[in-house]
Amino acid sequence: MGDCFSLAKRSKIMASIKAKDTKSELLVRSYLFRHGFRFRVNDKRLVGRPDIVLPKYKTVIFINGCFWHAHQGCKYFTLPKTNRPFWEQKLAKNRERDQRVCAQLLEKGYRVLVVWECELSPPAKREETLNGLVNEIWQGS
Repeated sequence: MGDCFSLAKRSKIMASIKAKDTKSELLVRSYLFRHGFRFRVNDKRLVGRPDIVLPKYKTVIFINGCFWHAHQGCKYFTLPKTNRPFWEQKLAKNRERDQRVCAQLLEKGYRVLVVWECELSPPAKREETLNGLVNEIWQGS
Protein backbone atom coordinates (compact mmCIF):
# COMPACT_ATOMS: atom_id res chain seq x y z
CA MET A 1 0.00 0.00 0.00
CA GLY A 2 2.85 2.39 0.82
CA ASP A 3 4.34 1.97 -2.68
CA CYS A 4 1.04 2.70 -4.42
CA PHE A 5 0.51 5.77 -2.30
CA SER A 6 4.00 7.13 -2.96
CA LEU A 7 3.65 6.53 -6.71
CA ALA A 8 0.26 8.24 -6.77
CA LYS A 9 1.68 11.14 -4.76
CA ARG A 10 4.68 11.49 -7.09
CA SER A 11 2.37 11.33 -10.12
CA LYS A 12 0.22 14.12 -8.69
CA ILE A 13 3.28 16.26 -7.96
CA MET A 14 4.72 15.73 -11.44
CA ALA A 15 1.39 16.53 -13.09
CA SER A 16 1.26 19.85 -11.27
CA ILE A 17 4.59 21.05 -12.73
CA LYS A 18 4.03 23.73 -15.35
CA ALA A 19 5.64 23.57 -18.76
CA LYS A 20 5.31 27.25 -19.61
CA ASP A 21 4.84 30.54 -17.80
CA THR A 22 7.01 29.30 -14.96
CA LYS A 23 8.23 31.71 -12.31
CA SER A 24 11.68 31.77 -13.94
CA GLU A 25 10.22 32.53 -17.38
CA LEU A 26 8.06 35.33 -16.01
CA LEU A 27 11.08 36.86 -14.24
CA VAL A 28 13.17 36.90 -17.40
CA ARG A 29 10.33 38.16 -19.61
CA SER A 30 9.40 41.02 -17.28
CA TYR A 31 13.07 42.05 -16.97
CA LEU A 32 13.55 42.07 -20.74
CA PHE A 33 10.30 43.99 -21.29
CA ARG A 34 11.31 46.62 -18.70
CA HIS A 35 14.57 47.05 -20.60
CA GLY A 36 12.77 47.76 -23.87
CA PHE A 37 12.93 44.36 -25.55
CA ARG A 38 9.90 43.09 -27.44
CA PHE A 39 9.61 39.40 -28.06
CA ARG A 40 7.45 36.42 -28.87
CA VAL A 41 6.74 33.68 -26.38
CA ASN A 42 6.83 29.94 -27.25
CA ASP A 43 6.82 30.59 -31.00
CA LYS A 44 5.44 27.46 -32.69
CA ARG A 45 7.11 28.38 -35.98
CA LEU A 46 10.56 27.60 -34.56
CA VAL A 47 11.86 24.18 -33.67
CA GLY A 48 11.77 23.54 -29.92
CA ARG A 49 9.26 26.37 -29.30
CA PRO A 50 11.80 28.65 -27.58
CA ASP A 51 10.63 30.31 -24.37
CA ILE A 52 11.53 33.75 -25.76
CA VAL A 53 12.17 34.81 -29.35
CA LEU A 54 13.69 38.21 -30.11
CA PRO A 55 13.14 38.52 -33.89
CA LYS A 56 14.88 41.91 -34.14
CA TYR A 57 18.07 40.34 -32.73
CA LYS A 58 17.59 36.90 -34.36
CA THR A 59 18.03 35.46 -30.86
CA VAL A 60 16.15 32.80 -28.92
CA ILE A 61 16.27 32.22 -25.19
CA PHE A 62 15.53 28.99 -23.36
CA ILE A 63 14.90 29.16 -19.62
CA ASN A 64 15.82 25.68 -18.43
CA GLY A 65 14.78 24.04 -15.20
CA CYS A 66 17.84 22.46 -13.62
CA PHE A 67 16.10 19.15 -12.91
CA TRP A 68 14.30 18.65 -16.24
CA HIS A 69 17.35 19.53 -18.31
CA ALA A 70 19.83 17.67 -16.06
CA HIS A 71 22.03 20.67 -15.22
CA GLN A 72 25.28 18.93 -14.34
CA GLY A 73 27.05 20.13 -11.20
CA CYS A 74 23.99 22.09 -10.05
CA LYS A 75 22.71 21.82 -6.49
CA TYR A 76 19.13 21.71 -7.83
CA PHE A 77 19.74 18.63 -9.94
CA THR A 78 19.71 15.27 -8.23
CA LEU A 79 18.57 12.07 -9.83
CA PRO A 80 15.58 10.53 -8.02
CA LYS A 81 16.40 7.45 -5.99
CA THR A 82 13.29 5.58 -7.11
CA ASN A 83 12.80 4.33 -10.65
CA ARG A 84 16.33 5.43 -11.48
CA PRO A 85 16.61 3.77 -14.94
CA PHE A 86 13.45 5.59 -16.09
CA TRP A 87 14.78 8.98 -14.94
CA GLU A 88 18.25 8.42 -16.41
CA GLN A 89 16.72 7.61 -19.79
CA LYS A 90 14.16 10.45 -19.65
CA LEU A 91 16.70 13.11 -18.70
CA ALA A 92 19.24 11.84 -21.25
CA LYS A 93 16.57 12.17 -23.96
CA ASN A 94 15.80 15.70 -22.77
CA ARG A 95 19.47 16.67 -23.04
CA GLU A 96 19.77 15.09 -26.51
CA ARG A 97 16.67 16.96 -27.66
CA ASP A 98 18.09 20.23 -26.28
CA GLN A 99 21.32 19.72 -28.25
CA ARG A 100 19.45 18.80 -31.45
CA VAL A 101 17.13 21.83 -31.18
CA CYS A 102 20.06 24.16 -30.50
CA ALA A 103 21.94 22.86 -33.55
CA GLN A 104 18.88 23.32 -35.79
CA LEU A 105 18.33 26.89 -34.58
CA LEU A 106 22.01 27.73 -35.10
CA GLU A 107 21.75 26.37 -38.65
CA LYS A 108 18.86 28.78 -39.27
CA GLY A 109 21.04 31.67 -38.14
CA TYR A 110 19.64 32.18 -34.65
CA ARG A 111 21.74 32.86 -31.59
CA VAL A 112 20.72 30.51 -28.80
CA LEU A 113 20.99 31.67 -25.19
CA VAL A 114 20.19 29.51 -22.18
CA VAL A 115 19.29 30.77 -18.72
CA TRP A 116 19.35 28.15 -15.99
CA GLU A 117 16.88 28.22 -13.12
CA CYS A 118 19.74 28.24 -10.60
CA GLU A 119 21.12 31.44 -12.15
CA LEU A 120 18.00 33.33 -11.05
CA SER A 121 18.36 32.81 -7.31
CA PRO A 122 19.31 34.51 -4.97
CA PRO A 123 18.36 38.07 -6.04
CA ALA A 124 21.97 39.31 -6.35
CA LYS A 125 22.81 36.42 -8.68
CA ARG A 126 19.55 37.00 -10.60
CA GLU A 127 20.45 40.64 -11.25
CA GLU A 128 23.92 39.66 -12.45
CA THR A 129 22.48 36.97 -14.75
CA LEU A 130 19.81 39.23 -16.23
CA ASN A 131 22.27 42.10 -16.78
CA GLY A 132 24.57 39.65 -18.53
CA LEU A 133 21.69 38.41 -20.67
CA VAL A 134 20.80 41.95 -21.78
CA ASN A 135 24.46 42.67 -22.60
CA GLU A 136 24.70 39.43 -24.57
CA ILE A 137 21.61 40.35 -26.63
CA TRP A 138 22.95 43.85 -27.38
CA GLN A 139 26.41 42.60 -28.31
CA GLY A 140 24.96 40.19 -30.84
CA SER A 141 23.00 42.84 -32.72
